[in-house]
Amino acid sequence: MIETATPPARPAIPRTIWVLGFVSLFTDMSSEMVHSLLPILLAGGFGASALMIGLIEGAAEALVLVTKVFSGYLSDALGRRKPLVLLGYALATAVKPLFPLADSVATVTTARLLDRVGKGIRGAPRDAMVSDLAPPEVRGAAFGLRQSMDTIGAVVGPLLAIALMAWLANDIRAVLWWAVLPGLVAVALLIRLPEPEHARRPARLPLTREGMARLGPAFYRLTLLGACFSLARFSEAFLVLRAADLGLSLTWVPLVLVVMSTVYALTAYPAGWLSDRMPRRWLLALGLAVLVMADIVLALGDTLGAMFAGIALWGLHMGLTQGIFASLIADVAPAEHRGTAFGVFNLMSGVALLIASVLAGWLWDQHGPAWAFWMGAGLALLTLVLLTFACSPVPEVQDKPSAATADRD
Repeated sequence: MIETATPPARPAIPRTIWVLGFVSLFTDMSSEMVHSLLPILLAGGFGASALMIGLIEGAAEALVLVTKVFSGYLSDALGRRKPLVLLGYALATAVKPLFPLADSVATVTTARLLDRVGKGIRGAPRDAMVSDLAPPEVRGAAFGLRQSMDTIGAVVGPLLAIALMAWLANDIRAVLWWAVLPGLVAVALLIRLPEPEHARRPARLPLTREGMARLGPAFYRLTLLGACFSLARFSEAFLVLRAADLGLSLTWVPLVLVVMSTVYALTAYPAGWLSDRMPRRWLLALGLAVLVMADIVLALGDTLGAMFAGIALWGLHMGLTQGIFASLIADVAPAEHRGTAFGVFNLMSGVALLIASVLAGWLWDQHGPAWAFWMGAGLALLTLVLLTFACSPVPEVQDKPSAATADRD
């Protein structure tokens, strides 16, 4: 009788990664409670123009990308992950009270920028912690778990904001005070987390002249494509402003981010699964086409139904495209210079995102909301053309990690 060997059981996801998942959940809950109401506070409470809101949001999100360029290097240089992860989460929580206390646009801007610096500081070291802690057999599942819990927080946060707005008679500042609590829970969980052991890595500067010289034309074509894509995707604050412009009541304004995040959550994993089984540029092209449709619907729609359809399409395009560029960069960049590649790509994308949000705000103020979305549609179409012709072919490597594990937080 021939005995068949029983395959070894797959190791469980470590408890520490579950704790990091809950940290992400509570932090994103706190952040999205603020994010869903901040454009209304700026426009309604302080009379900020769409241009000013675009400048604030564009600078904030660009700052995340720029800070990420150096946080991974610092993590390797220090030889420890937890201090930077804790600093990033603690900074984001510490500035949350500034939002309800703000008495000017300058105070809100300061709080928003510091909040995003915290996000940039924690991102790379936190992902490195997950990589250090997770056994190779379940590494993809570990990243997927953390990302899934992050997305749950992104949905629960705006839902909680809706409930609080109804309970507190649309008192935005009171709701923003409540947003502090989930952040405190996240920091408390993280403080109790032990410092994990990990293999020391050589600390390489994220941007080096040698690395930039060896990245090659395929990488720079891809970077140009990514910058055009960032130009087409201005801040989601304009989705909130569009809802308010079409008459959605203050209580229900956070529903905008609930719809967007829910569609994103439902499509991100299937899209990542597909990206490992079909040419990634096809999926990126589909996402760009959906973004064009979203912008057109948001530009032409004059009812709340049309607006929510456009927002659902926006969430679908995020699910289809999130993480695709990270996978493509890993495909084309030499392994020893990937840090430089991601650094250059993030810097270019950050600058493009800032320009996009400022342009969208200027068009909104000068010509009306529809023009901002027409600009987005035009730039998304241009990016689609570049993807199809100018930047073809984009390399396809089928044994890379799934785009579904890319970070959204």
